Amino acid sequence: MTAVNCSIVVRAFNEEKHIGRLFTGINQQNWKDIEVILVDSGSSDATIEIASSKDWAFPVRVVEIEPESFSVGRSLNLGIKEAQGDIIVIASAHVYPVYPDWLERLITPFGDSQVGLTYGKQRGNTTTHFSEHQIFARWFPDGSKTQESNPFCNNANAAIRKSLWMEHQYDETLSGLEDLEWAHWAIEQGYEVSYVAEAEIKHVHEDTPRGIYNRYRREAMAFKRIFPQETFNFRDFIRLFFRNAVSDSSVAIRENQFLGEIGNIIWFRLMQFWGTYQGYRQSGPLTWELRQTFYYPSGTQAKPKLQLRDVKPIQYNE
Repeated sequence: MTAVNCSIVVRAFNEEKHIGRLFTGINQQNWKDIEVILVDSGSSDATIEIASSKDWAFPVRVVEIEPESFSVGRSLNLGIKEAQGDIIVIASAHVYPVYPDWLERLITPFGDSQVGLTYGKQRGNTTTHFSEHQIFARWFPDGSKTQESNPFCNNANAAIRKSLWMEHQYDETLSGLEDLEWAHWAIEQGYEVSYVAEAEIKHVHEDTPRGIYNRYRREAMAFKRIFPQETFNFRDFIRLFFRNAVSDSSVAIRENQFLGEIGNIIWFRLMQFWGTYQGYRQSGPLTWELRQTFYYPSGTQAKPKLQLRDVKPIQYNE
């Protein structure tokens, strides 16, 4: 089979609420020579039915993975193995591109043979928690950076060379941060990480306090595995909780949202750093019990500032 320029690998579990919007955004991209690999880990809703719709202008192949064997790294490895593209774009099922040049912008840096990985801007939507808006703004600034000095990246909106993945696949034993581990390896091999602010997506998180706690706990467990020399003690928990809660509150005051958001700010930052603290204490193997907690929870946010570009954004039916 002739390789396409770009394959998009999407991980999904019960994403019927969001995945149609992602595929609509892909339909509207200027870059047309693509395929989509959907890696589904046991959805019981209409996720696969939506992916199989004839509405999409690109082929969608579904790869299924048993929940018992799921990890983020394993699902990505299975999807990339099936992909035909030289460039692998990785997207969460609950994101959607803002502009029709999202793909083009994200993969353009690969014209430089030293670039091994790119990642794009993320912003929340109207359901995003106030504190998460602040995290997105800090992690994903408005200005691009062609060569990052550290391995930070995020596989909700990223791209890698398949040839490099064939040398080093994602670590399937990590409970999270498989992207950080892979980027760390790529930099050690002499490749560059490029941040592309124009490749913007909306990232829809609707986490409960328990969901926030679990997300940061599993990421802390992974971080401790990747960088075993790092520490996070109870004093760090207290210090970072108060520092970030005060910072968020200051922003909320400036935006006249303090009274409406102070409660959300407190519980979000509390769960974030308590989860981080507990994750450092519980670094260990990813058991089935932990998989259920992290990836299959029971049950199933200050307004973002619009960064204007001279490209007309994609219009979605809300």
